[in-house]
Amino acid sequence: MKANVYDPDCPARTMLDRIGDKWTVLVVLMLLDGPRRFNDLRAHVGKVAPKVLTETLRRLERDGVLTRTAFAEIPPRVVYELTPLGRSLEEPIRSIAAWAEQNIETITAARGAYDGRASAPRTSPGVASSERG
Repeated sequence: MKANVYDPDCPARTMLDRIGDKWTVLVVLMLLDGPRRFNDLRAHVGKVAPKVLTETLRRLERDGVLTRTAFAEIPPRVVYELTPLGRSLEEPIRSIAAWAEQNIETITAARGAYDGRASAPRTSPGVASSERG
């Protein structure tokens, strides 16, 4: 059976959803530089609740994108690292991150223009301003 990401039941679609998650992209970008501990990931990703980061890491581990290694030490030490599958995301994720960084000024201007229009009074389609009473 061929994958079809437009089919809501297609397993490939769940991976698009996972990769499109804002925390996944940031976690993968961090792990591209090498293995990291939970608190290091959390500190660098910023503004992510521990529960949400834990859920993200578990999903990525389940999908085979990263590994979790627990060391029998006191205190316990856990390290997260990308698998070869996870490393294969490097080119597309770095490309998307670069695109966002290169276009942020244009995006910010577009948002400002949109927000300015959205806060202006709206007219009904087909009704000229001279026809409004």
